[in-house]
Amino acid sequence: MHELSICQALISQVEAIAREQAAQRVALIRLGIGPLSGVEAQLLEQAYPIASAGSVADGAELVIERLPLRVSCEHCGQTTHALPNRLVCAACGDWHTRLVSGDELQLTSLELVRDESEMFNDARSN
Repeated sequence: MHELSICQALISQVEAIAREQAAQRVALIRLGIGPLSGVEAQLLEQAYPIASAGSVADGAELVIERLPLRVSCEHCGQTTHALPNRLVCAACGDWHTRLVSGDELQLTSLELVRDESEMFNDARSN
């Protein structure tokens, strides 16, 4: 299960941001995952408690947003939603498309706690 190694890399990134921001702990981690990212959200959720144990993110809520799959059509110029197994333009039906989004795995935001009485957001896009 490569989701565990992905979670471990995520926790390393989160710990670096927390250190940079002088945070004591992380309250929330928000991720965006596209359908072509190669990551199974359910497996990532299962691996997260193991990867975060003993870290600054131990006990933090993990929120996963599923990102849309979108393509840009070379024929008509439209940007439309598509299906993972059907990357055709929804406007004209042409198959000459370019992937615009849907293959991402992004750390979109964190809620960091400097001390127990103060919580702040740190939005990051990767």
